[in-house]
Amino acid sequence: MSGQKEVHLTRGIVAGIVGGLVASWVMNEFMENLGPQLQKAVEKGETAAKTQQPQAGDKPDDATMKTADAVVSTLTGGRHLSHEEKEKGGPIVHYAFGALMGAVYGAIAEEMPAATTGFGTAFGAALFTGADLVAVPALNLSQSSGDEPVSSLATPFAAHLVYGAATEAVRRLVRALL
Repeated sequence: MSGQKEVHLTRGIVAGIVGGLVASWVMNEFMENLGPQLQKAVEKGETAAKTQQPQAGDKPDDATMKTADAVVSTLTGGRHLSHEEKEKGGPIVHYAFGALMGAVYGAIAEEMPAATTGFGTAFGAALFTGADLVAVPALNLSQSSGDEPVSSLATPFAAHLVYGAATEAVRRLVRALL
């Protein structure tokens, strides 16, 4: 074989899963540590009335917590999770979704290397659009009222770019080892 990597779908999927799991952690770290600073920079100049922050202890359930509750409710015939259980289930949903999307990305990247354009950031942007802008609102999993300024999307969008790049970096590393 001449310098080209052999296409192997299973290896691509495995590499994508590992990449998606690591990238989910990286995305969480970004959101916790850099996200608030980025959001402040983006919102600079906006009035506090436009972007009211929730009060301490008043944190609503996010999309992953609502999804965890919906899954449990569906599987148990109607049992809902307590808030504490949702706080544990939310990360499980986040990592499972990250691994699943990584698997899809790994499979696509294996068959169509052009899918890795932008070192995974095109994938991250597509995931943001499909998940955050389309699926979450369509499934009523969003906590927003729809009145938020467009600037409120800057941090989640950046986090998905980080997720895409991290997925690609780890996918490439793992795929080279397989």
